[in-house]
Amino acid sequence: MYFLYRTRYIQTELGFHERLFVAVLTSKATLNTLAVAVNKTVAHHFPRLLYFTGLRSAKVPHGMVLVAHGDERPIWLMYETMNYIHQHFGSDYDWFYIMQDDTYAQAEQVKALVTHLSINQDVYLGRAEEFIGGDEQARYCHGGFGYLLSRSLLLKLHPHLDSCRNEILSVRPDEWLGRCIIDFLGITCVSQLQGQHYRTYELAKNTEPEKEEEEDFQAALAVHPVSDMTLMYRLHKQFSRIQLDRVYQEIQDLQMQIRNLTALTPAEQHLFSCPDGSPKCELSGASKADVSEIIESAVEQLNRLYQPLLRFSKRQLLNGYRRFDPTRGMEYTLDLLLEAATQKGHSHVLAKRVSLVRPLSKVEIIPMPYVTEATRVQLVLPLTVQDLDFVANFLDMFAMNTLDTHDNALLTLLFIYHPYDAQRVGQMDVFAGVKAMVGELEKRYADVKIPWISVKTEVPSQVKLMDIVSKKHPVDTLFFLASVWTEINMEFLNRCRMNTISNWQVFFPVHFQEFNPALVYRGEQTASSNTDFLRDGHFDRHSFAEACFYNSDYMTARTKLAADILDRDEVLESMEVFDVFLHYSGLHLFRAVEPGLVQKYTLRSCNPRLSEELYHRCVLSNLEGLASRSHLAMALFEQEQANST
Repeated sequence: MYFLYRTRYIQTELGFHERLFVAVLTSKATLNTLAVAVNKTVAHHFPRLLYFTGLRSAKVPHGMVLVAHGDERPIWLMYETMNYIHQHFGSDYDWFYIMQDDTYAQAEQVKALVTHLSINQDVYLGRAEEFIGGDEQARYCHGGFGYLLSRSLLLKLHPHLDSCRNEILSVRPDEWLGRCIIDFLGITCVSQLQGQHYRTYELAKNTEPEKEEEEDFQAALAVHPVSDMTLMYRLHKQFSRIQLDRVYQEIQDLQMQIRNLTALTPAEQHLFSCPDGSPKCELSGASKADVSEIIESAVEQLNRLYQPLLRFSKRQLLNGYRRFDPTRGMEYTLDLLLEAATQKGHSHVLAKRVSLVRPLSKVEIIPMPYVTEATRVQLVLPLTVQDLDFVANFLDMFAMNTLDTHDNALLTLLFIYHPYDAQRVGQMDVFAGVKAMVGELEKRYADVKIPWISVKTEVPSQVKLMDIVSKKHPVDTLFFLASVWTEINMEFLNRCRMNTISNWQVFFPVHFQEFNPALVYRGEQTASSNTDFLRDGHFDRHSFAEACFYNSDYMTARTKLAADILDRDEVLESMEVFDVFLHYSGLHLFRAVEPGLVQKYTLRSCNPRLSEELYHRCVLSNLEGLASRSHLAMALFEQEQANST
């Protein structure tokens, strides 16, 4: 097995952002007390945390990254902090959490909160407070309980910070920031957003955290005010205990569910994740040999550990699971019923859980060539008469996600005429409507040209079509072979660039195919495309229609194929571009699920003139794309119910 090493991080090259940045507002007076307590309790739970102060003490506590602005005025500190965050981290993080050093924040809950919020919305989230004598509708986020800002809000706010500093008068920095956001962006602080609650708890004087049993306290994301270091440590201890109790309770609940299910499981050993997609199949063949070998190894290691006092022998495999970790190997957890015999001949049957790993062998690190997102992508779109209803949507998405964004991508259309339609093209061109759409796009975008190539054939072999396109482009062209149902977006085009490397690797993404909405929703409202778009569908492993590769690599592999088949061109009708690279290139073939390629449901037209294998794959793709097993079962059940009434 090979691990590929890159000279740069793909995440950096594509401009992806880290999740969360945390800023702690402190002071010279509390830097060595409360700020240190924050650093020792929750700082290591956050991916990036900085401390901001007006004036610094002579010595900065160990392990703390401190930014001193040179002025202790609260408003100035807030102004400079927001400027600093924007300048140094505004392009690197999606979320910015601002808190004071007299705040105890449950770090894991803060991190969980941002994973449930959309980054495409301007967010100002915290404990909403009314302005004194101000608008009843306007709210600011109380700084003592921390607050969350989205990257989009920070970017919009930054140009107005100077105006806010000069025009807004306030004693409290949190009120000043809240007024700035409201006056210039029209956004008020909220305590609830997208179904997520920002829960806080205000500590009374002389509070004893160990005795706090209120539900509001236990559910709090942030607690304030924390008067001294000792109280901070006590709060951390209490919340850690609460979290530990929750974990233990979850474990007990899961164990109870497992015990309740044990009576329903079959007596023989079965797999519950089967190669053919069945929910259950008998443990046999290589899987049975694998599990048997692991059990033997487990018993052998137990005997090596406990002999001569005890000797174990296997009675029964109760249950277990295995999973593949690409960094370690195959991991196993087994519950075994064992018989333990002592030196005196006494024996006892007991259940024991063992964990083992079958490590990877011969792991090798090899250098990976560097590629860049500046590479131009040449999209190739084959079109038949059956595709005409979907072309308009394809061109709209191409214009919106590449032309409007000035992405470095071009498009070539491949019109596939049936011989009958080709003879009548002078009287009625079946692709006239598509050509008109292309003309409108070229008028709208003056510097864009979308060429097309016309081909006459009854059997649109993917390899034959690619041969025609290949000859009309330079050898260093990066092709993306698309389908008319593909919705082009910048996210995928970047992955196409990064995953395709000349003379090294080609990329065959597995697109996500949505199920038939008539079967999935049955008249109900469809799922939101923003939040549930990967729920009601599946990754179509039968489709090889999309591919990213360099023309030079295709030409090299195609030359080897030509030498192999000589003049038997009919062989090409049973092949796809994937087969060409698989059998004749020697390159890495990267085949991976691609959530950036989402296709709406449609019943594809399967050409019976293609090879039996290609036709069969097309039919399977249509069948498996109808709906999940549960959706199909529900549809059959409802149909039977309707027929019986």
